[in-house]
Amino acid sequence: MTTARLSLYRKAEQELYKLDRVVKAQFYDFCHLFRQNPEQPGLDLKKLKGDSRIYRAKINQSYRALLAPVGVDADGAQSWLVVAVRHRKDVYDQLQVAVNRVTGEIEFVDLAVVGDSALRRVGITLTPAEPEPAPAARPTKEAPTPPPAPPLLAGYNVQQLRELGVADQLIDLALAVTSDAELDELLEGAPALSRDILYGLASGMSIDAVREEITAPVRLKQEPDPADLAAAFARTTVTTVDKHVQAAIEEGDFRAWRVYLHPAQQRIVERHYGGPARVSGGPGTGKTVVALHRVKHLAQALPPGTDKPILVTTFTANLANDLRLRLASLIEPHLMERVDVTHIDQLAARVIGENTTQRSRKRRISDHAAVTEMRQLLLELDERRWDAEFLVEEWEQVILGQAVQSRSAYFQVRRAGRGRALSRPERSQVWKLIEQLTARLDKLGVETWGQAAERAARFEMDQAAAFEAPRAPGSSPGDSSGSMRLGYRYRHIVVDEAQDLRAAHWKMLRAMADPSLPDDLFIAGDTHQRIYNHQVSLGALGIHIRGRSARLTLSYRTTREILAQALLIAQDSNVSYDDLNDGTDTLAGYRSILHGPSPTFTGYDSWNNELAGLAATLADWRAELSTGEKGISVDPAGHIAVCVADHERVSQVLDYLAAKAGMTCAELTKEGPMDDGDIHVGTMHRFKGLEYQRLAIVGVSEGILPRAGVERCREEDPVRYERELRKARSLLFVAATRARDALAASWHGAPSPLLEVVQRRETT
Repeated sequence: MTTARLSLYRKAEQELYKLDRVVKAQFYDFCHLFRQNPEQPGLDLKKLKGDSRIYRAKINQSYRALLAPVGVDADGAQSWLVVAVRHRKDVYDQLQVAVNRVTGEIEFVDLAVVGDSALRRVGITLTPAEPEPAPAARPTKEAPTPPPAPPLLAGYNVQQLRELGVADQLIDLALAVTSDAELDELLEGAPALSRDILYGLASGMSIDAVREEITAPVRLKQEPDPADLAAAFARTTVTTVDKHVQAAIEEGDFRAWRVYLHPAQQRIVERHYGGPARVSGGPGTGKTVVALHRVKHLAQALPPGTDKPILVTTFTANLANDLRLRLASLIEPHLMERVDVTHIDQLAARVIGENTTQRSRKRRISDHAAVTEMRQLLLELDERRWDAEFLVEEWEQVILGQAVQSRSAYFQVRRAGRGRALSRPERSQVWKLIEQLTARLDKLGVETWGQAAERAARFEMDQAAAFEAPRAPGSSPGDSSGSMRLGYRYRHIVVDEAQDLRAAHWKMLRAMADPSLPDDLFIAGDTHQRIYNHQVSLGALGIHIRGRSARLTLSYRTTREILAQALLIAQDSNVSYDDLNDGTDTLAGYRSILHGPSPTFTGYDSWNNELAGLAATLADWRAELSTGEKGISVDPAGHIAVCVADHERVSQVLDYLAAKAGMTCAELTKEGPMDDGDIHVGTMHRFKGLEYQRLAIVGVSEGILPRAGVERCREEDPVRYERELRKARSLLFVAATRARDALAASWHGAPSPLLEVVQRRETT
């Protein structure tokens, strides 16, 4: 009979993941025994002297579980929360649990990781719960104590930190730390809210910004009872200890077992929105995690049925596949069956297929192929006044993007952001050339994805208009053929990587869900990561997000060292980014709590020598992962990747590493890695949405990133030049922030101008 129930606090899970497999197995033996009878003598359950609500119990001779009783369930079994799993020498009487005054959640405060100097400054001496025999004293000569440096957070006081939600036990220490290193030590064992607040203040965020972005979204309407652990436990994200969690931990992939939400993210997920809503934030801040949990939240609220009223979509096939896999691990199978997960072009193709015959369907070609056809057309016409890329972009962004149906309409349409102004005669010339291109493509039986998106949008908008149109009593919406649906295609639509969708995609999506109902569109994206030329204003397309936007600022993926260099690339000079509406987006306050080695930036005199340097770096990384850090070895397979700017260099990297370095590699395609090679290699575009423990970016050279052809626009079309430069900057920013722990960037010949700001910072 079970007399106790066990749950794991988040910090305890992180500690378990790092432990030896044998200790993990012993922990689950301990859990089995504890559930049967917590009082059995072998567990040696005892209260700590500092906080009577914390007990320690024996896992084996060396390791202890720290637990707190948090209430009694309906069956009369005592619920216990495992707050830490520690070596016995790291268990101190000063450990405490508390209820956070802002969130009402249980917090475990651990001062064992704080440096001695910081503890001494506030008069704290840690007392081991199980003291070791004292070694024989040896006379030592004390080093002179250096004068204390000024406090890192000197501009703040106790009351301000309390009001923001910093744990009481940490406030005096936080105000006493004098360096980033001491702050890191203090916050390594700190509760999540305290960590976010203190890192935010240390990074330069104003107290008002911290209050608005970090504290306000998680503050309870009524201050919680600090003595009511049972109520706090109900508010706290925990994992019930069972055989499924045991299997995940023993497989060594515990961090992938659950996708956690910070309390601020939880509020975004569960909020009721009166219309379209958007969440933004830099790479690794959890936008996709929030979007997936939003799907779960919406799916759980659906009435019974067998239809698929929820759409999850993104820009590429591999991202859609990743979303599908992650969502399947998050929600129950019967709910998963009610969610349609597909990438946006596949959705457009489906709409076209439903509205056309097999004979009238066309093969789709890329924008690059369309540029090639336009270039050939200009050559045949001996037309030298126009650039093929400019004409195709004008077609995609202005004519298709705004559904321009006639030359007269094109004369009137706005061309915001296009750069080069066009006179009326020039617009006439452009229209004629694009008409000739579309006729040429039609004769070949092909269309661009932009054309397909625009056609799908028109079909879907026509269906929505027919459904909304007034009709005679007793009649049904639709045409006489019965092909029209009796309602909107979806009840809820969730979009990830929203910054890369075309205007026509948004028109199609807007027509797929009823705009009069709440929670219709949920949008996740970051315009700093826009790597295609699809710039839109959602408001102009009938998607109004004003007042329903949230921004995430804490990166859970990338180390502070990598992030600092990536931000230099993204925010150089006067570059600005839109917010998918009529405002600007910013990465202000974007920060990381993780630490790691500084990224390396290395130049070579030739491409061959750069490849040799790459092989040496990869060999070192493989050896480091195999050897392990802190006794934890990692199979290098799938944890290391190489990123390049174009597909030609993908082949060259693959050939060199296989032939010269004897390494097995897998090329990243739109469907994911092609085979089981240890090292993944792909273009920067293929790395969107992915992450790797260690990442090398090669070929970051002048003329490669941005590509050489862009330079001629500097004088001819400065606006287009800046747009291409911004796109290349976003591509490099995306690539750099795929790295979790280590990043190496290299070039041959002259470095890319995008690296100038990094080199200037290193020089100074």
